[in-house]
Amino acid sequence: MVEVRLERVSKRFGRVVAVNEVSLVFEDGRFTVLLGPSGSGKSTLLYLIAGIYKPTSGRIFFGDRDVTELPPKERNVGLVFQNYALYPHMTVYDNIAFPLRLRGVPEPEIDSRVQEVAKLLRIEELLDRYPGQLSGGQQQRVALARALVKRPAVLLLDEPLSNLDALLRLSIRAELRKLQQSLGITAIHVTHDQAEAMSMADKIVVIDRGRVQQVGPPEEVYERPRNLFVATFIGSPPSNTLPGSVESDGGYPVVRVAGSTYRPGEEEARVVEEAGLDRVVVAFRPEHARLLEAPPDEGFDGLSLEGEVYLVEPLGKENIVTLTVAGLPVKTVTPPEQRPGPGEKLYIAVPRPRVMLFDPDTGLNLWSLAEQLAAARRPD
Repeated sequence: MVEVRLERVSKRFGRVVAVNEVSLVFEDGRFTVLLGPSGSGKSTLLYLIAGIYKPTSGRIFFGDRDVTELPPKERNVGLVFQNYALYPHMTVYDNIAFPLRLRGVPEPEIDSRVQEVAKLLRIEELLDRYPGQLSGGQQQRVALARALVKRPAVLLLDEPLSNLDALLRLSIRAELRKLQQSLGITAIHVTHDQAEAMSMADKIVVIDRGRVQQVGPPEEVYERPRNLFVATFIGSPPSNTLPGSVESDGGYPVVRVAGSTYRPGEEEARVVEEAGLDRVVVAFRPEHARLLEAPPDEGFDGLSLEGEVYLVEPLGKENIVTLTVAGLPVKTVTPPEQRPGPGEKLYIAVPRPRVMLFDPDTGLNLWSLAEQLAAARRPD
């Protein structure tokens, strides 16, 4: 197993910059997920690590070894593709054995290693079958066995679960995570599925337009999004966002939003003043809001908004309620027994610790903007 390190890696295809100045560390034995929308550059980044693409600039290291110029076969990586890429004319046994035969491994050792990995993935009874005789989940296990039989230093997974149905995907992702933990292998997994990323990752790397937007444990990325992109990309439904203007209340900055006044905490107020912001974006997650029939009590510390119910989507365990607030849609999540009717007037209450403020120009969360301002003040 090995640590993977990228130093200012970029990849251009003509005028298109697919990966832009990315510096990252993938820790030894950890499961890292590259998460982003289609076209964000996450698969390109994976292929750079695999050696399928060479970077336009920057360096890639496996441990202390510079592998930037090395072809895939000299990097000792296992790669599982979205479409599995199994050879249809070969049996499962021969598909798994193929990379070892390319390396000239003796047949007795090939047999031993194929049997070992087949047992690990519980596909011993499939070894004589052909890929066309297998289900999607079985093909996924065979593709994973072929990657693992090489005993790779790094396991690279390019959306390997996206072709599976929803129930099978849940089962396989749990098995895959358990397998990675038991083997202690360094794994890098590409997906656009947020639930998949949140449930599997030790660390999430959020990517958009070739740039890293945030890196951190799943809980941190979810609870403390660094910028508006992360806040509105992570989560289902994503965070609500409303424009706000900054006003002074006896010298203290307050935010006027959708006809209400929100009083930020002292640290946020300090950043608003230091950055000279006259506008902010107010955001909160739908599950952090409560729906009330009357305005919150006078002592309520947070954001209070008045809205009209537009749509209710029952999901069994919960309801997604969309309201119109000052002409803008706002989503909330309610328990199944709370199902208001369309047109009903309700109040949205969000506790202050759950309200997020962003700089509309940079998109940065105020805590991230505070870090940027502090860095600018430090002497070189």
